[in-house]
Amino acid sequence: MAVAVTSLLAAHTAHVAAPGSSLIDILKAELNREFTILQAKADPAPYYMAYEVTDQQSDTASAMLGALIENVHSRTRGVDTTIRVGAAQFDNYHPYKGSRVRFTSFTPLSLDDDPDQIRRALWAESDRVYRLASRRLLQLKTDEQLLAEQAHQDADFSSEPPQAYARLPETFSYDMQAWAQKVRMWSAEFKKHPQILGSGVSFRALREIRTFVDTGGASIQLGSDLFRLEVEGFALAPDGMDLRDFVTIEASDPSHLPADSAVEARVQDLARKLDALVQAPPAEPIVCPAILSGRASAVFFHEIFGHRVEGHRQKDVAEGQTFTKMLGQKVLPDFISVEFDPTRAQFNGSDLIGAYEYDDEGVKSRPVKVVDAGVLKTFLLSRSPVGEFVHSNGHGRRQPGYEVVSRQSNLIVESSKQVSDSELRAQLIAEVKRQGKPYGLYFEEVSSGYTTTGRQGLQAFTVVPLVVYRVFPDGRPDELIRGVDIVGTPLASFQKILATSDHVAIFNGYCGAESGSIPVSAVSPAILVSEIETQKKENSQRKPPLLPRPEGS
Repeated sequence: MAVAVTSLLAAHTAHVAAPGSSLIDILKAELNREFTILQAKADPAPYYMAYEVTDQQSDTASAMLGALIENVHSRTRGVDTTIRVGAAQFDNYHPYKGSRVRFTSFTPLSLDDDPDQIRRALWAESDRVYRLASRRLLQLKTDEQLLAEQAHQDADFSSEPPQAYARLPETFSYDMQAWAQKVRMWSAEFKKHPQILGSGVSFRALREIRTFVDTGGASIQLGSDLFRLEVEGFALAPDGMDLRDFVTIEASDPSHLPADSAVEARVQDLARKLDALVQAPPAEPIVCPAILSGRASAVFFHEIFGHRVEGHRQKDVAEGQTFTKMLGQKVLPDFISVEFDPTRAQFNGSDLIGAYEYDDEGVKSRPVKVVDAGVLKTFLLSRSPVGEFVHSNGHGRRQPGYEVVSRQSNLIVESSKQVSDSELRAQLIAEVKRQGKPYGLYFEEVSSGYTTTGRQGLQAFTVVPLVVYRVFPDGRPDELIRGVDIVGTPLASFQKILATSDHVAIFNGYCGAESGSIPVSAVSPAILVSEIETQKKENSQRKPPLLPRPEGS
């Protein structure tokens, strides 16, 4: 029977941090105090506890049509609490019929290391999490008796060597007043484009420090910096279809951002493309050969491949488990290899935002070759063992406030079958002619994608393009079209890759899944596919504004 944590913790005063202690000292002292009490008196007793504190400081300036609409400085600090009860083989995180567990809650902590407030918050949150954890373990033990016997059952938690590390992020100087003026200037470009109904330009500087301690002896404090420019625009086609385009530029150091003139050119290019999309003909569904640009291909691999090799999906019976039984088998063309490498902060001089030194379970990051010459070798692993893989490979990640699961980092696609961009285009045209298709497609930009990995839905994916061209076999100029979605099923799509270009492009973005929104990167060459299926994008059929624009806008 579970024992009330409140009375246990209140009765014990050992290991209390002294006034003036650092954050990591306070965390260690309170963690040791609570764990000692709970192990001695609680039933079921915890066998593992951890705290992860995330301290985020951000500055944001946003403008619209030449006017500043946001200029905000913010700072937050909170803690995520992990408590595992039972045993590593079977604990409160044990997967059960696809149910998702969420014990932690991002609990605010003192920004100035006030030990009394921090200890009190940790104590109250540990009490709450332990109650939930012990209740779920008891329920799991009951529920497991009602399930058919399974021939093999993976452990719920792995043993990893404790890590001790400390590195705070660099402190960069940047002038927010100057950035506010820049976003004003860049956003004013959209005044010249009356068909663009909504637009914005923003700059954000984010500094994050994460502090992790656990009862295994880990003690890690590290941080990162991210500087991000965002440009977006929205328009409406004559038939009421929503049209959108955006550009993001990311860097770990403000000096890595492009020159002001280059940003201005990107804004102008986006505005011109939106104007052209308004006039572009709508697409029709087709199955035809296509080229995906490097950035489009990067999103393609992230969505339809990356999510399916995340380790936790291999042990969840509610998941489709596309690759679970395919270790050692060919899953991609033999000229394609895929590595996930969170240790790479840059690729060809560009910053990768999916980089980190330690994951959110205190495990050191490392490169992981998931596919070698088309053959599946392993999965992305957190501290949740999967089959023969009983240790983490440093891919346990989360957004603050969520539970850790295995997630992607920097996805890097490598190819041994490379040709120049002009040769790739020539091969596309040849393939269009061979198949007798009226045209092929070139996907220049995509915004995002989503994929269905659960068994209840189709094992399918959708990638959402922004800029797409028809490529004609008779030499006519490429034609911009609108309203295209890429759809398909993963296993069939992978086998249709014919060749790749000889240079790569980078996609930086945020990926949302079970453990929240996390920064990721994908690096890929352009790819030629023999067949890709498209469908019409949803049309809202919205009418343009009834009122004329105000004068001067």
